[in-house]
Parts: sequence; C-alpha cells; structure tokens
Amino acid sequence: MEFLNESVNELKKYKKLAEKAIAQLHTDDEMHWQPGMESNSVAILIKHLRGNMLSRWTDFLTTDGEKPTRGRDEEFVEHRENKEELMKLWEEGWQCMFNTLDSLKENDFDKTITIRDEPHTIIQAILRQIMHYSQHIGQIIYIAKMIRNEDWQTLSIPRKKV
Repeated sequence: MEFLNESVNELKKYKKLAEKAIAQLHTDDEMHWQPGMESNSVAILIKHLRGNMLSRWTDFLTTDGEKPTRGRDEEFVEHRENKEELMKLWEEGWQCMFNTLDSLKENDFDKTITIRDEPHTIIQAILRQIMHYSQHIGQIIYIAKMIRNEDWQTLSIPRKKV
C-alpha cells in the first residue's frame, strides 16, 4: 500500500502544479488558445484528462479502462466552455480517480485489469496513468507559460536573477 500512497501523493502534486498554471490564465480566450492548428488548448487538455480519468477509473477493477461510451474524439473538439465549466470538469475527473484509488484494498493488487483489451497489473495501470497525466500537465504548464510570457509566475524554484 506504500506504492499506492506515494502514487496518490505524486498525483496530488501534479494536480496542484497544473492548477497553479491554470490560475494564471485569466480569460476564456486564454483557456482556449492553441499554439498551432494541430496543438491542444488548455481547455482541450482538461476535457481529455477528464474523459480519460472517468473512463479509466470508473469500475476500475471490473470493466475495461477504455469504456465504449467515452467519446475520446469529442474531447479534442473546442466548444468554448468557460473557465468555471472547465474547472468543474477538471474536478470531476480527478475526484473519480482519487475516489477509486482510495477504495483500493491490498488484495486488489493481486488482480489484473484491462485497458483497451490489454492486461495490466494494478501497479502497471497506475503507473500508466501517472505517466499519461504528467505528460499532459506538462503541456498545460507550457501553454500557460507561453500565454503569460514575461508575466509568468514560476511554479517552483525561480531562476536566479543576474
């Protein structure tokens, strides 16, 4: 269970970092800004993370992690949700994941689950999601940094001023 506790703590850190970056975006236009035609906005990344979290963590131990009802492609379509709506989606996804992780028991770690018909141990499934979420959180931070530019407030240790 130490692995689970450490994983939850890391996921909470990633969530907080993303939220600090998102807090620096002040308008709906900033939430929907895309660096290029094939690039995602922060809004799209939020919707994608939520969709992934709801699919992976709902009925985690009993159904495939890629639910047939997911509608993954729709996650990548801009619908111009406002920041408040997007943050509700954000919280819904994270809450689903944390509730599922909190419900796991030690004997659950002996089970195998599937994601897209591929078998995973519980540890493999959790690691897969940590890597996926950290990738997209890095994108959220980078996009927010591009938008804020010289007004960016660092999320960690500031560079030394010369």
